Amino acid sequence: MAATAAEALVVASEFDFGGTIVSAAPYGSGHINDTFLTLVEIAGQQRRFILQRINHQVFKQPDLLMENVARVCAHAHAKLNAAGTSEAHRRVLRLIPTHQGKAWHIDPSGNRWRCYDFIEGATGHDVVRSPAQAEAAAKAFGAFQSLLADLPGERLHETIPDFHHTPSRFARFQAALAKDSHGRAAAAGPEIAFALARASEVSVIVDALRDGTLPERVTHNDTKLNNVLLDDVTQDGVCVIDLDTVMPGSALYDFGDLVRTSTSPAAEDETDLSVVRMQLPMFAALVRGYLASARGFLTPREKELLPFAGKLITFEIGLRFLTDWLEGDIYFKIKRPRHNLDRCRTQFKLVASIEEQLPDMKEIVERA
Repeated sequence: MAATAAEALVVASEFDFGGTIVSAAPYGSGHINDTFLTLVEIAGQQRRFILQRINHQVFKQPDLLMENVARVCAHAHAKLNAAGTSEAHRRVLRLIPTHQGKAWHIDPSGNRWRCYDFIEGATGHDVVRSPAQAEAAAKAFGAFQSLLADLPGERLHETIPDFHHTPSRFARFQAALAKDSHGRAAAAGPEIAFALARASEVSVIVDALRDGTLPERVTHNDTKLNNVLLDDVTQDGVCVIDLDTVMPGSALYDFGDLVRTSTSPAAEDETDLSVVRMQLPMFAALVRGYLASARGFLTPREKELLPFAGKLITFEIGLRFLTDWLEGDIYFKIKRPRHNLDRCRTQFKLVASIEEQLPDMKEIVERA
């Protein structure tokens, strides 16, 4: 059951704002956590904060998740301040501590709550409308990775094990296909053949991480446009948000998901596959933006695999949709009978478009 504004108002009093709480109201369009815009009067002025109840049905280990978030935010802020970065307070999310000095609050029902500063003068966008937006988003995610490239201490918690472990995703697909518990395989013959034909590629990044050919990084793991706030005036990327999936991984996972979510003009569940395509100008913009901020820490092998990363992550998501279709739509919410199959087809069409343009994509990366 979703949290209410009245509950949020009570919980808000647990945080050390240094002022008087005025109100708390539902905010945003997120589907996972309960989010509230909280107004606080401080020194005669109203300031805005974001209060959230973490969905522990989705995130089974919320305390470990918050340990990750707290470490990442603290380290990034320290680096920005040490570098004398202009408007450092807008560049990374800042957690508001509780009165006990903790980074999150546990209510009597066991729910975990956190509170962030509101980033003023910046907005999230759901759809990439231009190469300039794609470049700004990619630059922001590259800067985020760069800030965390030297995160000290122990490895971050892997709060969602094997999140981008494509071989595991492929193994589950194979098991679902062998079982065919809902008799759906016959309706997905071309998609199944498409997936099986690419079996040899699913382990490329995982194997390279294992043998040290690719370094493990701190990665965001959900790099769609609406997880970057763009400045309302300059349209530059200001702040990366939604840090719940920040974990150990490969920088290529983040760049690959940028390619998947930013280069095609079609919706994720588009049924007219003729409009699904990887737009080379969008890819070039992503490369420019990402390398502008990430070039300094990326290895030659990471740069070389940037085009392949877009293909692999798009394939992985398509594979997950296909697996869910075979298993009876048990994970992704659907709005029509063949919704997951439609989603799979859209992703696989984008994979095919990427494959056709891989030589041009590699040339763009080499020039950059």
